[in-house]
Amino acid sequence: MNVEDQLAAGVAALGLTLPAGAEAKLLAYLALLEKWNRVYNLTAVRDAERMVSHHLLDSLAAVPFFQGPVVLDVGSGGGLPGIPLAIARPELQVTLIDSIAKKTAFLLQAKAELGLNNLNVVTGRVEDFRPESGFDFITSRAFSDLKEFVMLTRHLLNPAGHWLAMKGLMPHEEIASLPDWVKVSADHALLVPGLEANRHLIVLEPVE
Repeated sequence: MNVEDQLAAGVAALGLTLPAGAEAKLLAYLALLEKWNRVYNLTAVRDAERMVSHHLLDSLAAVPFFQGPVVLDVGSGGGLPGIPLAIARPELQVTLIDSIAKKTAFLLQAKAELGLNNLNVVTGRVEDFRPESGFDFITSRAFSDLKEFVMLTRHLLNPAGHWLAMKGLMPHEEIASLPDWVKVSADHALLVPGLEANRHLIVLEPVE
């Protein structure tokens, strides 16, 4: 199966309805990621078919859980899950932040080439990030453990906001070490087409 068919089958299996042209943009993003990866080492996955399942579909599996209009992707790296999210949900405003300039250079290139007007790219450490307004959802895919994730980003979350942490195995130890001002409000086991691995989306919120 070629990558086009693999992506289309995966999107159908996830039950997602994507806007017109979204699959073509996702594949263009994948080609860009593959090209830059040869020089910049943005991801350990190098095979295009594995990138579809491990990166695109893995990110898209979480899309239904982003309900708020303003999203921050922390430690975005090669743009995951932020870029697939911005492509799948053009009504969202998605900010990607990473402290490594060569990674944000790639993100800016992807934004320009894919015409993603709903994407904002920030170079810097998230604990130093002071935007004018906060975020409804803060997400990360491989940024840190849960405690560090919420501690470093607490100042960026809107009052009714949520953290969405993408994890592999259920992180019981990380949950046990969370500070007392945050609680787990949901755990979604994600079934990613073509990925024989555990995936969990941990939803966290501040304790009132």
